Amino acid sequence: MQRKIRVGVIFGGRSGEHEVSLTSARSVLKYLDREKYEVVPIGIAKTGRWLMGPGALPALESRLDTNVVPVSLLPDPNTRQLVAVAEDQIPEVMQGELDVIFPVLHGTYGEDGSVQGLLELANLPYVGAGVTASAVGMDKAMMKGIFAAEGLPQLPYLVFKRWEWENEEAAVTRSIQEELGFPCFVKPASLGSSVGISKAHDEDELKQAMDIACSFDRKVVVEQSAPPCREIECAVLGNDQPLASTLGEIIPSREFYDYEAKYVDADSQLIIPAQISEAATQRVRELAVRVFTAVDCAGMARVDFFGALEDESVYVNESKTIPG
Repeated sequence: MQRKIRVGVIFGGRSGEHEVSLTSARSVLKYLDREKYEVVPIGIAKTGRWLMGPGALPALESRLDTNVVPVSLLPDPNTRQLVAVAEDQIPEVMQGELDVIFPVLHGTYGEDGSVQGLLELANLPYVGAGVTASAVGMDKAMMKGIFAAEGLPQLPYLVFKRWEWENEEAAVTRSIQEELGFPCFVKPASLGSSVGISKAHDEDELKQAMDIACSFDRKVVVEQSAPPCREIECAVLGNDQPLASTLGEIIPSREFYDYEAKYVDADSQLIIPAQISEAATQRVRELAVRVFTAVDCAGMARVDFFGALEDESVYVNESKTIPG
C-alpha cells in the first residue's frame, strides 16, 4: 500500500490576522482528502510559539495547550522533521518526516516570505509562492510598483513613510489632496484582511486614517477611490502555466469591504459567477494571470479587481498569495 503524503498545515502566527488564519485553517483541515494525505496540524501562537499535534487548532482558539507539543523547525536541510522543545516529548505525531508544508498564514511573519525563507533553509517543500513573490505580495507599495512597470491598469496612488507623516503632515496632506483628491483609501502597506484600512472623505478623516495606518506600519499607501464599481475576485492556480477561475463578486455590507464586512457582519454577499459581461469576464481573467506572472507567484493566489459600472473598465486592486 502506498504511503500517504504527510502534509504539515501551519496556521495562526504573530500577525494581526491571526484569527483570520484560524478560520482559513479550519476549512483546509476539514477538506484535505484523508485518503491521500496524512495531515499534521502545526499552530503558531500569537507569542510565536509553535505547537504540533491534533489539538493545535483548538489550543490556539482556546489558548489552552492541550494535546499539543511545543516544537521548533530547525534550518537544517538534512531532516524534514520538527524538533520537540522538551526532549522527553516525542509523541507519535512527530515520528516520520514531513513531505510538504501547507502554510495557511496571513500577514506578517507568515505570508510575507518569513516562513517561506525558513522552509527553504530547512529544504522543506511548501505550497504557494516563494520568498520573493510572498514578500512582494505582502507589500502593497512594492506590488503596485511592479504592476505599474508591467503596464497593468490600476488607480492612482501615493506612498508615504511614517516619518514623513509625523514630520511633514501638511505637505503630505497637500500632495494627497492635489494628486488624488477625496474620497481616498488609506492602507498600511503590509497588512491584509483590510486591517487598518480607512476611507477618507475629507481632511479630518484623512488625518485619522493616516494615524491609524501609521500605527500598523511604517509605510502607507494612499489610493484614489474607484468610480462606482463592482468588487471582483479571481483565483489563479498553477505554476508555469497558471489558470484563472470563475469570477466572484463581492457585495459588502458596508461602504467598502473592510474587516467587519469581511469577517463580522453576516450581510456581505459573494456572488458566483460575477454578474458582468463576457468581455469583462475575459478581461479580468487575463489580467489575473498577468498579475500572477508579474509577481512570480506559484501554486495559488487571489487577485482582486474593481470593475467600473459605467463602462466596465477594469482596475487591478491587489493580489494575495495566501488568500483567506
